[in-house]
Amino acid sequence: MKAIAIDAYGPADQLALRDLPDPPVGPDTVLVRVRGAGVNPVDWKVREGHLAAAIPGHFPLVPGWDAAGEVVAVGPAVAGFAVGDEVIGYVRRDDLQYGTYAELVPAPERCLADKPAQASWAEAAGLPLAGLTAYQALQAARTGAGDTVLVHGASGGVGHLAVQVARALGADRVIGTASEANHDFVRALGAEPVSYGDGLADRLCAVAPDGIDVALDLFGGEALDVSAELLTRPARLISTADPEHVTRLGGSYVFVKPSTQDLTVLAGLVDAGRLTVHVERTFPLAQAADAQRLVAAGHVRGKVVLEV
Repeated sequence: MKAIAIDAYGPADQLALRDLPDPPVGPDTVLVRVRGAGVNPVDWKVREGHLAAAIPGHFPLVPGWDAAGEVVAVGPAVAGFAVGDEVIGYVRRDDLQYGTYAELVPAPERCLADKPAQASWAEAAGLPLAGLTAYQALQAARTGAGDTVLVHGASGGVGHLAVQVARALGADRVIGTASEANHDFVRALGAEPVSYGDGLADRLCAVAPDGIDVALDLFGGEALDVSAELLTRPARLISTADPEHVTRLGGSYVFVKPSTQDLTVLAGLVDAGRLTVHVERTFPLAQAADAQRLVAAGHVRGKVVLEV
């Protein structure tokens, strides 16, 4: 198969398209012909070795955890999928080797769900990791009817989905921090935009004088402190970026987990017209280095996807 792979942790320029043996298909594994692979901030962190202490890597290492594609083979213990099915997946294993920047990816059955029929391949590929992060974080905060929800980074990959998921879970108001250039985009998602940066606490107090019920932090640092001051209950402060800080403030840290059930919920929201994946840009697989550089720069509106 053709795949992007690295032989050591390091800079983006080592991301090269090469020929690799087709991956193995285990007893509970689904082999997926990849049509699109989402590019996430964790991908460049993996490539630079930042996760090496927590998740062992084996070289040559194919990056990527997001995929949309077609089932081409299934292991003997697989019950939920068959050859020809169109699927999406957050393909995170217990080690790093067989990622989604490839023509073929072996996905544990627990990582997959049916592709939303109303999504393109690129939109479907951008959904799993970011969508699961948003959904699982908001579920951890018990987001529901009548809540006022604050989403930091509301125009980004996770943030733009979190705004929509919060609405789908019944939130009465969603407030989203974003640069001024992205305010119209955030409004279109269903949130009230607030500029981040100096003076954020005062601006949030002005739009939510009675406080907020749920806060979702995707960056850590000052945003957590500001959120904690505004929350009616500290336990509903959730961070996906700063476990120690959020715990000190009385909130919770969420690290996204593969879940067929949760992916199925998200796909249903897409097909119902309640959740849209905004794809800012697509790249051919061979340009994975450029795609990772764009994501690492931190100014993407929505998602970046590799077309395979």
